[in-house]
Amino acid sequence: MTILQFRPNDSCRFDLLSLGEIMLRLDPGEGRIHTTRTFRAWEGGGEYNVARGLRRCFGMRTAVVTALADNAVGRLLEDLILQGGVDTSLIRWKAFDGIGRRVRNGLNFTERGFGLRGALGVSDRGHTAVSQLRAGDIDWEDIFGNMGVRWFHTGGIFAALSESTPAVIEEAMIAARRNGTIISYDLNYRPSLWQDIGGKAKAREVNRRLAQYVDVMIGNEEDFTACLGFEVEGVDENLSSLDVANFKQMITMAVKTFPNFKVTGTTLRTVKTAGINDWGAICWADGTFYEAPMRANLEIMDRVGGGDSFASGLIYGFMTTGDPQKAVNYGAAHGALAMTTPGDTSMATVNEVEKIMGGGSARVVR
Repeated sequence: MTILQFRPNDSCRFDLLSLGEIMLRLDPGEGRIHTTRTFRAWEGGGEYNVARGLRRCFGMRTAVVTALADNAVGRLLEDLILQGGVDTSLIRWKAFDGIGRRVRNGLNFTERGFGLRGALGVSDRGHTAVSQLRAGDIDWEDIFGNMGVRWFHTGGIFAALSESTPAVIEEAMIAARRNGTIISYDLNYRPSLWQDIGGKAKAREVNRRLAQYVDVMIGNEEDFTACLGFEVEGVDENLSSLDVANFKQMITMAVKTFPNFKVTGTTLRTVKTAGINDWGAICWADGTFYEAPMRANLEIMDRVGGGDSFASGLIYGFMTTGDPQKAVNYGAAHGALAMTTPGDTSMATVNEVEKIMGGGSARVVR
């Protein structure tokens, strides 16, 4: 089965390139943002997390296109990115004005939640360096044509950052498509990002325009409804439960509307408490649905980044096996493992992922 056609490995510098914002995450651990006196620092970003997971867990060659203010916080982010093994040569550094009036780096304060108290994210990302990127700032033809990239990944978080970022994505997608690069896009709907620039209507306008270039569309039930306008019964207003059959109808509508979609992938999550979720995933490819085993009562340490880790596992599965069933199994297992550790990014190994895929338990390894 050949669903996705990849450029030859030896003709490309990178297996995957991500475009998006990378923020400094400040994590109060078991405490609350508004009462803590200490934070632990991580790096994270919806699009970047995919590149890092593919590099750190799966050993693939990845890079990120982003922009950072050139100050100590930006250099801390660079150091964290380097620790994850992601190539930093395509980062654009912007001169810092001294106080962040014109350009700054984004901060993301995130509580993990516990029991009945859900996770909480408070972003401080206005006027960030990457939000000011414009079409023409990046030489995409050099990246996709000369350097060579097998897979390009971006998403709805970057698209929502400013009026100019959707044009940057579209420009990149056109160049990627022209050079035979597979394009994936994670809808990643965040109401807080869209609320001041047109809300859900603007999100649909932007995402539907970009969807026409996408080969692999990733998103959950809220994403497909809010960003693409596909609505079905069976999803409650809090998105805590889902009729899977009805959600499959939503995907079927999406691929009919956008026949360029070769693959869609989504996680399935029922939230019982902040630390206990049912977790699964579905992949649609070539007219068929493939489901990963549903993991009931999955214990979660930190849910942030679970969907991004699903995406990186899904991508790895397609790039190495071409098999949709294996790909969705890689994605679901990697996402599950990523939520057992703190921070936005995966700390799993490919051996651990494959052990979970094979039905392995949490029995001690020594």
